Amino acid sequence: MNNLIEIADRFKPQGKVINIQEFGHGNINSTFLVTLDSLDEKQFILQRINTQVFRQPKLVMQNMGVFTLHVRDKLKALSSAYRLQRNPPNRRWEVPRVLLTQNAQNHFFDADGSFWRAISFIKAAESFDTIKDSNHAREVGYALGMFHNLISDLPTEKLADTLPGFHITPRYLQQYVETRNFAQNVETRLITSLQSAEVKYCLQFVSDRSSWAHVLENAQAQGQLIKRPIHGDPKINNVMIDTATGHGISIIDLDTVKPGLVHYDIGDCLRSSCNALGEETEQWDKVRFDVDICQSVLQGYLSVARDFLTVSDYEYMYDAIRLIAFELGLRFFTDYLAGNVYFKTKYPEHNLNRAIVQFKLTESIESQETAIRAIIQEMQ
Repeated sequence: MNNLIEIADRFKPQGKVINIQEFGHGNINSTFLVTLDSLDEKQFILQRINTQVFRQPKLVMQNMGVFTLHVRDKLKALSSAYRLQRNPPNRRWEVPRVLLTQNAQNHFFDADGSFWRAISFIKAAESFDTIKDSNHAREVGYALGMFHNLISDLPTEKLADTLPGFHITPRYLQQYVETRNFAQNVETRLITSLQSAEVKYCLQFVSDRSSWAHVLENAQAQGQLIKRPIHGDPKINNVMIDTATGHGISIIDLDTVKPGLVHYDIGDCLRSSCNALGEETEQWDKVRFDVDICQSVLQGYLSVARDFLTVSDYEYMYDAIRLIAFELGLRFFTDYLAGNVYFKTKYPEHNLNRAIVQFKLTESIESQETAIRAIIQEMQ
């Protein structure tokens, strides 16, 4: 605790640190909520960036600077336009601020070489791991649509690729093949495990869909889809909901903002929103993709994102929904075979169980393809 207080003090808090506690359920970084005795800014977020994942954390902070500056300028322009029209918006939109250290840096290296950063805490808002109702679903969709709308004109060349290969499903498939072969040939730890019913299910599941994993990348290569700025990880618990109004007011966890296909964001948002049991359930046979929630999320999304979507974007929307659930399951399963080196785990089979959840969700999406495509078609 003393060490954390010392690190928090590096970011010039407006008051004395009175409490620090772990915050959120992130699988990558270590996140803490810092509470101060200040009357103004009472709390902020302190994070230790996982540099095994984000190997160039300074580029992460560079992207955050580019993103926040662009969005703030865009919001000011929109606010001015609303004033001219005498039609002020009835909702807020928050952008997390990067807090600087005493020597005006956006990060701090501790004695162990760990990379720390601090960002503002969004007040009077909360996030959820599962969807509460259709209104919540629409607000989650609205938040993603608003996010995409605000950055749709941000030139992609201004953003560094902080995670090369992130959301490139064929690369994850190649990593899986290499890891699977290594596990089968070398790792004695997995000899028994590879014979389990759960692992056999996962091995067959991936094998049956390997040829289809290139669908979005092929579409991009053929010029049907284009790269735009994306969030990279817009799952439901990264969407902040105003506690008073129930409105979606922000998307946090901006480490993965980068050039990419908006389909990865749409698919990830729907993957996490439409599974009522969440990512950590062990009730695999009860995992379902809720098409009614899917419809509500897309209604909210398209209410603010419709203007920049093309006909081809709609054509590949179902593929994105199916692919991202498969991709995350593939990543979890690969990490399990590799010995749980990427995602945080609580027990040895944690990533295996997570993979099965995503594969069952993929099966549910596949079984409802006609209904999902009909929803997309109706909204186009």
